Amino acid sequence: MPTDLLGREYETFHAPQPLTSHGPARIIAMCNQKGGVGKTTSSINIAGALSQYGRRVLIVDFDPQGAATVGLGINANALDNTVYTALFDSSVDVHDVIRHTETENIDIMPANIDLSAAEVQLVTEVGREQILAGVLRKVRDEYDVIIVDCQPSLGLLTVNALTAADGVIIPLAAEFFALRGVALLMQSIEKVQSRINPDLKVFGVLVTMYTRTLHSEEVLQRIYEAFQDRVLHSVISRSIKLPDSTVAAVPITIFAPEHKTAKEYREVARELIAKGVVA
Repeated sequence: MPTDLLGREYETFHAPQPLTSHGPARIIAMCNQKGGVGKTTSSINIAGALSQYGRRVLIVDFDPQGAATVGLGINANALDNTVYTALFDSSVDVHDVIRHTETENIDIMPANIDLSAAEVQLVTEVGREQILAGVLRKVRDEYDVIIVDCQPSLGLLTVNALTAADGVIIPLAAEFFALRGVALLMQSIEKVQSRINPDLKVFGVLVTMYTRTLHSEEVLQRIYEAFQDRVLHSVISRSIKLPDSTVAAVPITIFAPEHKTAKEYREVARELIAKGVVA
């Protein structure tokens, strides 16, 4: 039986069986209010790995910076309809917002800077925490997984993502300040659980940017002390290939399928499937 970097034994995560039918999707919020932890990179590459296992994935770019949109080769500034449109213009069919990407089985609901106005507009909306949930309800049966790539904040957009989600994956970089602010994130998750979405779960903590140094090992241990078995067995290494795949606008699982990091993201996908997080 293999052991992970924390010395925990676990069953090997084998390649999953193909699905015989699709939907309804499991909705995952990729969430951490700290920037630069690999949130968007992990959204794209977990989607890439799941797509290779035949899962239909929709990425919802919920960050006004639009990094996931650009990272999948979409020029959102040239689009009439984005996730902002889906939130606030009920006359637009959500299917007219969703774009196919160059990667088979991955679609995206793109974002651009327009989304930065959403925080202010949501304040006056009736049922403001549940706007995204209403949008995703219309397409949930068409996908196996919906990944909401949250912005690095705990504002109303992130609350919308948590309200719409079945669960959260929290990416944490194996760096000194990894746990800084995570207590606030957990408080936000607990508030959403108690007030709006009692079924919301923490699907896992994904350690990213890991290097085989004493420092990374110490941080990994601290993350485990904080989250125990919520820490996924799969860990993502720091890699110069990841920026290259972003420039190429495809997941690393396609850009460099035999690279160590591509294999790690496939292992994350297999772990999520094996644990029942994803069908």
